[in-house]
Order: sequence, then C-alpha cells, then structure tokens
Amino acid sequence: MSARPAGSPSGAELATRFAPSPTGPLHLGHAYSAILAHDMAREAGGTFLLRIEDIDRDRSRPEWEAQIYDDLRWLGLSWPEPVMRQSDRQPAYDAALDRLWAMGLLYPCTCNRRDILAAASAPQEGAPMTGPDGIVYPGTCRPDAAPSGPRPRDVALRLDMARAAALTGPVGFTETGAGPDGETGDITVTPDTLTATIGDAVLARRGWGTAYHLAVVVDDAAQGITLVTRGHDLYEATPLHVLIARLLDLPVPAYHHHRLIRDETGKRLAKRDDARAIAKYRAEGARPADIRRMVGL
Repeated sequence: MSARPAGSPSGAELATRFAPSPTGPLHLGHAYSAILAHDMAREAGGTFLLRIEDIDRDRSRPEWEAQIYDDLRWLGLSWPEPVMRQSDRQPAYDAALDRLWAMGLLYPCTCNRRDILAAASAPQEGAPMTGPDGIVYPGTCRPDAAPSGPRPRDVALRLDMARAAALTGPVGFTETGAGPDGETGDITVTPDTLTATIGDAVLARRGWGTAYHLAVVVDDAAQGITLVTRGHDLYEATPLHVLIARLLDLPVPAYHHHRLIRDETGKRLAKRDDARAIAKYRAEGARPADIRRMVGL
C-alpha cells in the first residue's frame, strides 16, 4: 500500500515535517506521526524535516530535546541538519506580528482563562462554543477601532477574526488525509464559520514572544513545507493557520491529518503517558519494527 496519499505534492516537491515540543518523552502517538511523515516523504523522493517547537521556555528541557533526537534515530528516521528550533526564530515572529499589527488585525488582551469562561458562560450568551484554543473568545478586550501606535511587547495579542476574515474571504485548503468527521479533499471555510468556531485566537502570549498558531505558520513557510502531517486533534486549527498564511502572503501547504493513537480506554496519549514512552519500550528490548507494529504501520 502506498504511503503517499492521493492529492499530496509529489517527488522532490513534497516536503513534510515532524515538529515535537521538548516538554516530555515521545510516546507511541509521536512515533506514528513521525514515521508516517518520514515514510511519505521517502516514498515520494521528497524531504522529511525535523523542527523543535520550544517556544514554551518554562516547560522545554534540553534533556527532552536530546531524547527526541535519540528516539527518532533509533526508529530509523533521518533528516537534514541543522534542525530548526523555534527559540532561535523570534525575529521572524516579530516581523509577522508587526505586519499584522500594522494591518490593524491585532489587539492586546488582559483576560485570563477564568475571565473568558465567566464572560462566555453568561446567561445571555448561551452555551459556550469551543474551538482550537478551548472556549471561543467572547471579545471582552476587542476594541471598536484598530489600535494605533507601536505594537506593544510582552503582552497577549489576539487576532481580530472578523476584520481578518473580511480581508481574506473564504479560506481553502487540500486535505489528503481526513478530519475527525471524515473531512477530506478540497475544504472551504467561510468568514462566518471562522468567526463563530475559532474567534479571536491568541497569536502572541505574554512571556513567549509568539504563540503556537503564528509560529507554526511562519516556520512551515520558512522550511518550505508542502504537506503538513499531523493528528486529528489539530484539524480544527487548520482554517486558522490557512487564514494567517493568507494574511502574511505565505504559501498554503496541503494537510494530512491522521488518526490518533489511543490507550485501551480510548483516551488519546499525552506527554504524561510515560508508560507508553518510546524510551520505555526500548529499555524493555523492543525493536523499531515492534514500534511500527504497535502503531499499525
């Protein structure tokens, strides 16, 4: 069976990646995603890249980063050097944020999670809608007019989704895998859907200098990624990522969302699932072929 899905870039045009965060051990779910991306690139004669997503400085650890390299090489994966690390990329994120700020699409936000929950749960609001970042932001800090002056630093910045979606109109992308509900092929998302289901996403977190949704788009473009391979849990963030790419005039890759590896109760694996860490299986004498079999490859 071919590892390269129909509709994905072919040959040397295909560039995909695995982008873990060094905040804990890689588990079987990571193994599945990394091997799948690596195999698709190898079969197509394309490129498999590794990126270390370490913008969360408080939780990222050098020992976990070293373990990532060790586990992936043990699995038989290889990639070009040097490896991109997000902690080295702040100037690129600043340039993107400055551009969005100059376009009048960002605003500072001082709300914490409790504030958002309280505002979104007010009786007149009905049941809170959830999106890629949890509860869709109710707009508490959103200004009537776009802020002026220099972009503020070391504050949370949100994307004014209504203004942004009005600029781009509907956003579309090609799904070569399938979303959680079987979504595949050419996907189009309307401005109304973007506003209702994603809302004003955070693009810069206080103390981080950026946020995942911005960094991943800027980095995929910088690495020339043509096929983003990742799990179902990130499918609902894809329209946001496509929108950001459109706003920044960056290329929009194809996406391949895959199934998640779950435990015997059906729960998705997380970093805290040390019992399913690749390193644990290695210590118990497993071989790379055993890991492939465990994840269904």
